[in-house]
Amino acid sequence: MSKLIYIINGPNLNKLGEREPSKYGSHSLEDLKTLCKEKIIKHDLKLDFFQSNSEKDIIDKIHEAQQKGDAILINAAAFTHTSIAIMDALSIFQGPIIEIHITNIHAREEFRHKSFISNIAYGIIAGFGFKSYELAIDAIAEKLEKNKG
Repeated sequence: MSKLIYIINGPNLNKLGEREPSKYGSHSLEDLKTLCKEKIIKHDLKLDFFQSNSEKDIIDKIHEAQQKGDAILINAAAFTHTSIAIMDALSIFQGPIIEIHITNIHAREEFRHKSFISNIAYGIIAGFGFKSYELAIDAIAEKLEKNKG
């Protein structure tokens, strides 16, 4: 049976392709979803792809993943730097978590250098554009395979 991977995206990522294309690229969230689906299928995994601008909705999705998911890949966007509530929800999750960022948060404004998620993440991938998601999917597939044996 295939493992279920939750990819959770935070605020303003619904504006990919429109928002600061020099930083985030010209492709949309739907393009990102398609890319992730293709990569997930190659690893024989299942995908729940989600985006919300609401902290509450993101926490609810993490709670759902606690019941149904095997791993979480999360780009909490601005909530990365502000949300102890999202960190607390993630800390309850028993599977591996990878923090993802399209941009290199350490090469940006000082306030973006602090992540509440990094402390509990299995790994962090940042700065590779949409490729960050592909790298995270490869990493989580490898981690789940190692955990089997």
